[in-house]
Amino acid sequence: MSADTGGAIKTIETDSYKVVDTYFGKPYIDRDEWRETPYPHRNIHGGFADCDTRFTFYFPPAADYQSRMFQPIEGAHAGHEDAFDGLMGQMVGGLVMIARLGGYMVESNSGHIGDTVDPKAGDDPTVYGHRASVETARLSKHVAAQVYGEEPKYSYVWGGSGGGRRSPLCLEYGAGVYQGALPFMGGGVIAEHGTKDRIRTEQPVHFGAMFNVQRVLGPKIAQVIDAMQPGGSGNPFLGLNSHQREELNNLYRLGYPRGDEFMIAVPMGQIWLWTSIADMLQEEDAEYFENFWTQPGYVGYDNPEYVGDDIIDVKLKVSKVVTANDLLTSPDFAGPEYDRARPVAMMMAAKVGDFPIAIEVKGLDKGYRLGTGVKLLSGDAAGRQLYCSNFGHDVLFCDGRGDANLLRFSGVKEGDDVHINNRAFLAFCYSYRHHLSDDPSCDFLRLDGAPIYPQHLLPLQSPLMGVAYSGKYEGKLMWVHHTHDASLWPPQGLIYKRGVEQAQGPQGAAQNFQLRWVENAEHVPPRFLPSSPTRASSTWLVDYMPYIEQSLVDLCDWVEKGIHPVGTDFEFVDGRVNLPASAAERKGIQSVVTVTANGAVRAEVKTGEAVKLEMSGEVPPGAGTIIDVEWDFDGMGSFPEHGAVDGTQTSVRLATSHSYDKPGTYFVTARVTSHREGDVNAVARRVTNLASARVVVS
Repeated sequence: MSADTGGAIKTIETDSYKVVDTYFGKPYIDRDEWRETPYPHRNIHGGFADCDTRFTFYFPPAADYQSRMFQPIEGAHAGHEDAFDGLMGQMVGGLVMIARLGGYMVESNSGHIGDTVDPKAGDDPTVYGHRASVETARLSKHVAAQVYGEEPKYSYVWGGSGGGRRSPLCLEYGAGVYQGALPFMGGGVIAEHGTKDRIRTEQPVHFGAMFNVQRVLGPKIAQVIDAMQPGGSGNPFLGLNSHQREELNNLYRLGYPRGDEFMIAVPMGQIWLWTSIADMLQEEDAEYFENFWTQPGYVGYDNPEYVGDDIIDVKLKVSKVVTANDLLTSPDFAGPEYDRARPVAMMMAAKVGDFPIAIEVKGLDKGYRLGTGVKLLSGDAAGRQLYCSNFGHDVLFCDGRGDANLLRFSGVKEGDDVHINNRAFLAFCYSYRHHLSDDPSCDFLRLDGAPIYPQHLLPLQSPLMGVAYSGKYEGKLMWVHHTHDASLWPPQGLIYKRGVEQAQGPQGAAQNFQLRWVENAEHVPPRFLPSSPTRASSTWLVDYMPYIEQSLVDLCDWVEKGIHPVGTDFEFVDGRVNLPASAAERKGIQSVVTVTANGAVRAEVKTGEAVKLEMSGEVPPGAGTIIDVEWDFDGMGSFPEHGAVDGTQTSVRLATSHSYDKPGTYFVTARVTSHREGDVNAVARRVTNLASARVVVS
């Protein structure tokens, strides 16, 4: 029987495959089975001998195959060969999308297991950045020829975040393996092609500035959020003291996106980077972490009042060990203060439900807990160093580097001693001042080219992030970046563009590179983000995955048919990306939307008084037509009313009215959906944008 029916399938052989990169041993397959979910496919798992590289191949039925291979690269540090078979696939597109695109899917663990390096490779960033992925792609073609009767004619590599960091490297160093790449929300630095060095960059320490703003503003972050939302004052500095103003301004100048201040209050995965590199930073730059508290020119010495009330440095006992299942099922953890820890718990529980992810520690009555060091002093786990990535009441959720990432609180028992100390993290919060590169985003921290503060060597990134970009490649590359990404800020979207222009010149860049912006998109889709009590995240952020899928379609057309995709016009000023106000000027593939209430972005009315609401939406040339307009009147994200559109219009202007029977502040939102072919019933590539106005009801 054929694989299409789930019956007996021909055994795959790998003996005749000859590795190109001799770092990798002989390939092997240890699982080959038919699966019906998430889409019918042949699932093949294996690895390469004598190293930690593992892979999974997903082959949909032959009827779906259009001779394409797609290789998604996992985010963060990678380390898993099944990420896109689970939550990652739900967030940024997995096998179901790949089948729609006519391809099979390839995953590798990027040469390492979890957050640990392969003992064979050590700290060699070339293995983790591209070599493991490239060799896996080569092997997949050998297997595809046996499954489908031919190797793919076209191969594409893509990925977001850490996958956006590494997918360009695959194209740069995988000549002949891929024809195109689509990194999105990536970032990095530029070096000569062929480098084998680990990356030195200030970018990881910029997250410290974001956490510092959260810390120094405290409850005042709410007024900053309000000022920068539609109908707000537009001045985020009102009511702040001088140090709060300074830190918020510095964050903006480093590139933090205006309008995304809510994510400063509820940071998501950014803290993971600190937990994974904290030990490395302290080992390689111990002088900074010492000087911060002991030398002039550093806040910890010059202005101890800025950090004194937030210091934690205590030794306590573990009162309870909390597992992933505990968090998901126990009523003790049902409160909203644990919501941000649930996604990680869900991923953990899917594999090992009783995996210990947190501890409860009584006696922490003050101090800033996020990022604090948690070191086990006694018991079976004595000596293990972790860092707080989230907390609720007295429960600390932690992560760490290497074995600490894999073990968390395994072996820990009630009564074990623990040292909780956040001095390193408080120093990290100001480290952006003391680690400057020549990137223009750092220029405000210099005078006449000289740094304002004492300087230290730029920190090394983890070897798991690969090597620096070169901008030199064969094929086509489309870069997609988001205007409201709190994890990879807009300036990161310009680095690779500069690298391509340097490596290939203006003509080469024009032929082989394109940049698109997604307005109102965060690092993950809104359904995976927290919402404020007064406004759902879906009323100010869009799901970018339809944008990515359409861009993958356009990348295929670029490679296979020579149809050059349209980019997005923009300007970059003071760390901010500004998009033109009209669709014709902006270009790209996303509609431009505006909303007014009683003719303005803010209306003040009384209960029962009707508010006139108007919206306009316009699709850029060549981007299709508008297939839906949705209204949300209270900001809670239900979008109950649809405007009358039939899929034939490239621009719409609609009006409605609404009245409120309760006082309050409401963000009226119009969400516009467009589709390249104007298909109102389409299930995929439904590209959205939105806008809001504020209605204050008294």
